[in-house]
Amino acid sequence: MPARTTTSRPTTARITTSRAASARRAVVLLHRLLWLVFIVQAVASPFVDLPYPYWAGWLPAVAAVIIGTGLSVSARRQVEATPRATVEVDPPVTGRWSALNSPADRTPSHGTHQYGQTYAIDIVAEDGTRPRPAFAWLWPVARRAEDFPAFDAPLLAVADATVVHAEDGLRDHLSRNSLLGVLYLMLVESGARGLAGARRVTGNHLVLDLGGGTYAMYAHLRRGSLAVRPGDRVRAGQELARCGNSGNSTEPHVHFQLMDGPDLDTARGVPFSWRGVGVPRNGETFAVPGGVYSA
Repeated sequence: MPARTTTSRPTTARITTSRAASARRAVVLLHRLLWLVFIVQAVASPFVDLPYPYWAGWLPAVAAVIIGTGLSVSARRQVEATPRATVEVDPPVTGRWSALNSPADRTPSHGTHQYGQTYAIDIVAEDGTRPRPAFAWLWPVARRAEDFPAFDAPLLAVADATVVHAEDGLRDHLSRNSLLGVLYLMLVESGARGLAGARRVTGNHLVLDLGGGTYAMYAHLRRGSLAVRPGDRVRAGQELARCGNSGNSTEPHVHFQLMDGPDLDTARGVPFSWRGVGVPRNGETFAVPGGVYSA
């Protein structure tokens, strides 16, 4: 009986966790569907007579806002109720980089707990021989991804791990690092990508199982650059892919995060620290020895 009781508890916990994740996934899908219904009827209304009063057309949007707020509050409470210890891993890059949207300055670092981003960080390459293009107020509106030193930088495994998800079929788009580009990203592109789901937000990405209930996610990979596939066992420091500009990205950069599950719709963020670097603050430049990207 004692042995039976001991083994049943984790099984019950896993079933409960799985059901909660499935329920959250269903609510996330409902949230996207409501926004899609609202947008479709808003586009169609000038051309056809809708079979219900004008005010009723706003109900999907109101419901979507309520559900979205509930999802955000629920995610925040889950993170606060079950805090995770900081996990130390190797840096995912070599060379000179600087940090943006760092959890060292605020959490959630990207303004949301969605997609396990509570402790996510963005980093851009600082190559002394090829300066990073500055933000443009007027011109050029967009630049090629190849104009940025981070583009095609190798991304490395932060620990011995197993690849659980990897894809690199989405295109690398032009930069959004101008006033018009950022406005387009904020007012049009981000909303459309959000409706399409995590895959369109992260772009090409891969997820590693580090063991112990910790997963690493790399986003915005270069199209066609994957050197691994799901099921592969990788070693710390092994090249996995290359930095790109796919998904919801203003310019080529590395988006890195740890989380407690492989599903971006249900995962919660896990705090990290890079060995020899720590967690760089916004604007802080750091160097990791090795590789052609060292200055």
